Amino acid sequence: MTKKPASAKTVAVDARAIDRIYRGESAAYAAARPKSRAAAGKGIDGFLFGQPMHWMADWPMLFPFLVKKASGATLIDIDGHELDDFCLGDTGSMFGHSPPPVARAIRRQAARGLTYMLPDEDAVEVGRLLKQTFGLPHWQIATTATDANRFALRVARAVTGRDRILVFNGCYHGAVDETFVRLIDGKPANRPGLVGEFRDLTARTEIVEFNDVAQLERALAKKDIACVITEPVLTNSCMVLPAPGFHEALRALTLAFGTLLLIDETHTISSGHGGYTRAFGLQPDLFVLGKPIAGGVPASVWGMTDDIAARFAAYDKSREAGHSGMGTTLSANPLQFAAMRACLAEVMTPKAWRHMEKLASRLEAGLAAAIANYGLPWHVARVGARVEFICAPGPLTNGTQAEHAHAPALERAIHVALVNRGVLIAPFHNMMLVSPATTRKQVDRLVAAFGDIAGRLAA
Repeated sequence: MTKKPASAKTVAVDARAIDRIYRGESAAYAAARPKSRAAAGKGIDGFLFGQPMHWMADWPMLFPFLVKKASGATLIDIDGHELDDFCLGDTGSMFGHSPPPVARAIRRQAARGLTYMLPDEDAVEVGRLLKQTFGLPHWQIATTATDANRFALRVARAVTGRDRILVFNGCYHGAVDETFVRLIDGKPANRPGLVGEFRDLTARTEIVEFNDVAQLERALAKKDIACVITEPVLTNSCMVLPAPGFHEALRALTLAFGTLLLIDETHTISSGHGGYTRAFGLQPDLFVLGKPIAGGVPASVWGMTDDIAARFAAYDKSREAGHSGMGTTLSANPLQFAAMRACLAEVMTPKAWRHMEKLASRLEAGLAAAIANYGLPWHVARVGARVEFICAPGPLTNGTQAEHAHAPALERAIHVALVNRGVLIAPFHNMMLVSPATTRKQVDRLVAAFGDIAGRLAA
């Protein structure tokens, strides 16, 4: 690539160029996939909105392609196109598609029974591995991070006797109802777009900006907040990294005002072995991890400290026996235990993370160089193996800025153009993941494809 002269100004991307590129790339995409077009071009018959799960309609392509096979960091569609996969199931396959140890464990357990509401020998080993990997001593198994967050928040309310929680603007914690609030013109409101929501969620949920310690302190000082639930890094918006000292202040303030701290690592597990919590020495009362914990098998875990476990045990003895509102019949099944044991012991290893970190750093540098080369007013953010390019100046400091940084038309044009060049990234927030199976050649192909598209947009 030709280097941008040091004196060159930043380039604003013309809306007509974005539309022209999107239309051209979309036509090329459709023409190259006649089998997927015939099967899914008008939606898949029998499904609401033409898709088995409505999020599948959110891909920026004219229609999603049908997958024939996924292995490692590669997808092959039914038209025979091979793609370097940096979406990886939006973190569900962060350690690659069907890691061999997990695949072997699934085959072995399939012959032994899939669910029986009792523990087995794998469960004994999973308990040990969870303590060893993440540090907290007491764990429970759920099926999704949404469930795990719901259950952990119930415990927080039970042991504190408080009913309110606090979230940060721009957060995402699965489908936990009370976290769907945001700041609109600085005022708390239900998040727009919620389906069938009949409550004012702000009545029991406080919301403040990420990285705003003064605002956080004012909210906690009322001493009516049971729990702060947060990701260590805002990831389900344009990525927002914590300011220096923010996590230390968050922990100090929650302790000072008797509020519990729940760290949701479902996305930031990309940070390293043990997640962001272990990498940066966080000390949460409660911890949640979903998506990749079982290598693609639906599973999640939630853990707590000795103190919270003791307080919850005392609460549990005092209450009337009955339904707790926590747990689902298929949670903690032997298939989950088999897959988690294999993933924790053989896939989620320090060696794997060293590989992921190295290539993610290379990806970050390559994307940033392309952006600088063409004078685009964009930036790149990274947390471990998770990388995003953001089509706005940065860094971002809070959820409001992250919301305003989205450029939907521009992002969809880039996305479809990348697919046509053999690269798949997540349909949300331009997110890219590097897995243990990802190769240097795949990273370099992504950087080259991004550079080509950036050059077209800047021309």
